[in-house]
Amino acid sequence: MLSQLKSLREMFRYSSVGLLHNILGFSFYIILTYIGLKPEYAVTILYPLGVIFSYYGNVAFTFKYNGNSSSAKLKFLLAHLLGYLINITLLYIFVQQLMYRHELIQLFSIFIIAIYLFLASKFFVFRNIAK
Repeated sequence: MLSQLKSLREMFRYSSVGLLHNILGFSFYIILTYIGLKPEYAVTILYPLGVIFSYYGNVAFTFKYNGNSSSAKLKFLLAHLLGYLINITLLYIFVQQLMYRHELIQLFSIFIIAIYLFLASKFFVFRNIAK
């Protein structure tokens, strides 16, 4: 019961950090693509900024991690690299190949990647959390 409550708290905190990150990120994505930048380039520019914001928000607020920070940073980067590849792949398939609107696909991608990154963060990156 306590572990379920703890997981719910982490999910709520993760969602709070992610909501702020994604509102800002999606807004800048729309602006960059509106001024003519290709969707893939906009994601490539914005993704590293989001990773930095996310790392510090999730270390301190979501998971209250106090383990090896070098290891956590490397794992976090690896998890986000895969998230980036998922994002670019979804944009390529659905926008370039199937001709869907990039705004809708990016919005959809945010939710898919958020689920993946929560699970990766909880069970891979920050699994040794403070008691």
